[in-house]
Amino acid sequence: MATTTPSSVSVPPTEASTCYDPLAARPEAAKRDPIEYIVQFNAPETHYVDVAAHVPTDGAATVELMLPVWTPGSYMLREYARNIEGAAASTAEGSVLPMVKTAKNRWRVTTNGAKTVLVRYRVYGHELTVRNNWIERDFALLNGAATFMTVVGGDPRPHDVRVVPHRGWKKTVTALPTHPDGSSLRFRAPNFDVLVDSPIISGGELLVQEFEAAGKRHIVATQGGGGVWDAERYIADVQKIVATEHAFWGTVPYAQFAFINILNDTGGGGLEHGSSTVLMGNRWASRDRDDYTGWLSVVAHEFFHTWNVKRLRPIALGPFDYERENHTPSLWIVEGVTSYYDDLFVHRAGITTRDEYLKHMSKNIERLQSGPGRKVQALDASSFDAWIKFYRPDENSNNATISYYTKGAVVAWLLDLEIRKASDNAKSLDDVMRAAYARYSGKCGYTEDEFRALISETAGTDMSTWLARAVSSTQELEYEAALAWVGLRFKAPTPPKKGEGVASGDPWMGAELGWLGAELKTDNGRNVVKSVLRDSPAFLAGLNVDDELIAINQLRVRAGDVEARLKRYHAGDEVELLVARREEIKRLPAKLSVKPAVPYELEVIADADPVVVARRDAWLAGKTTK
Repeated sequence: MATTTPSSVSVPPTEASTCYDPLAARPEAAKRDPIEYIVQFNAPETHYVDVAAHVPTDGAATVELMLPVWTPGSYMLREYARNIEGAAASTAEGSVLPMVKTAKNRWRVTTNGAKTVLVRYRVYGHELTVRNNWIERDFALLNGAATFMTVVGGDPRPHDVRVVPHRGWKKTVTALPTHPDGSSLRFRAPNFDVLVDSPIISGGELLVQEFEAAGKRHIVATQGGGGVWDAERYIADVQKIVATEHAFWGTVPYAQFAFINILNDTGGGGLEHGSSTVLMGNRWASRDRDDYTGWLSVVAHEFFHTWNVKRLRPIALGPFDYERENHTPSLWIVEGVTSYYDDLFVHRAGITTRDEYLKHMSKNIERLQSGPGRKVQALDASSFDAWIKFYRPDENSNNATISYYTKGAVVAWLLDLEIRKASDNAKSLDDVMRAAYARYSGKCGYTEDEFRALISETAGTDMSTWLARAVSSTQELEYEAALAWVGLRFKAPTPPKKGEGVASGDPWMGAELGWLGAELKTDNGRNVVKSVLRDSPAFLAGLNVDDELIAINQLRVRAGDVEARLKRYHAGDEVELLVARREEIKRLPAKLSVKPAVPYELEVIADADPVVVARRDAWLAGKTTK
């Protein structure tokens, strides 16, 4: 089991000649004829959008078109071309042109000398996620990567979009700039990157609210509130988060910003864009304190990405290669650091209390420390392999991998405290992020080595050994010194015990509960093993995923009753598991153990020295002594 990740996960710098800011307009592009798209929702109840693309040929005999296979911010090949139907080409006058598919996501059009070719196709959209298309009778969400073909390897040019809403759809929201001619529902992206980066929502029941911050227009478009979503409370809290993050960065890099909220009861998440974000959550969240503050953390997370990744980015993430993986070891910075700041900004905005923030941080630490995968996969390796592991979890993922969101947030928190400690509270991770933005945002981005060097520079001491341990190894993180420096500690764990209410001297008095270490699910009245934790009693006994657990010690276990049955046993008891594996009956001896205690609930040291209390207060408020 390797404990370090060598330079095999490093990414060489991009040649300076190929660097450009994907979100910036380039003068040479504006001089070229645009690709012009018309998107129509003729029958949205069928989950289709019709797209017509007028593509300049620049006099070429053939034009090669492609559709991206992934979208920035979601690091997995999505194969969007699987949803394309009926692709065909013609001249502007209607003469049919040969169009041949040349790869999974490419098409070649023979121009026959036409100055412009018209390409028509339909896109199926029925995946209600932030990274796909969703089209239905009431509204549609279009993501650029899943919708728009463009010319392969062509010189940069504008990409125009005209939206033709379905009848009754009164509102359309996107961060795309309005077309220069001022036409309603016509937009112009200065290049394909901006088009991909600007989702579009259109519908009949969109609630659109606006506010101004730092002199910039902010749009909040909400679909699906269902009469239970507290829109006024939400927009007030969004304004607090926006103001807090503006103050943190000290710069506002967009002309306007759109929060696109889709509320449902089936899922959640968010995806960042340069001047907008798409958020999905539960419409009932504003009726529950924990759910609501959790939702606001997603808002703070995605808004923080406006700076951290959309403009300050690893060198591998722009210019983008939309047809293959863009590997980087630095997603711990992109997502982990952002995951550290999301809950913290909700607190700094005055929305959550100190104890609520510490509760969120405790959960992150518990998630990390309770996963055996932390001993197998390093943080930067988790980032590099996101394309094949993080977004493709299976029953063994908890044993073999870690989340660069979760461990990244914990490492960022410890790093913040370490920088403060090394600089006598004169500097912090806040200063690292602002310095990185000033130095590396824009054209080329940063390498992993450059970002690590900036951390040492800001701290005023060599942090390379600390970073190697925390980021590039599977060694356990060190908490105690950092916690003590700001007057925090972990509460002492209390193992679950039996015996409450029994007579003194009873053998059950104080006995620790037996633990198996397998997660089960009910499937058609059967107890089926869903996952097995590494080194647990179940793991050592040879219990397998998909085994059906029939009996314990020759006594039948009904569906859903395994946990209750195990409470009848002590830690240390030896039991026999009767299982069915591929229709064969097997008997597996197992020795139950004590469920590992989780000593990761943070608490404030009540009698801490006033100097320590001052440090803690400064950290939580984002202040230093400089």
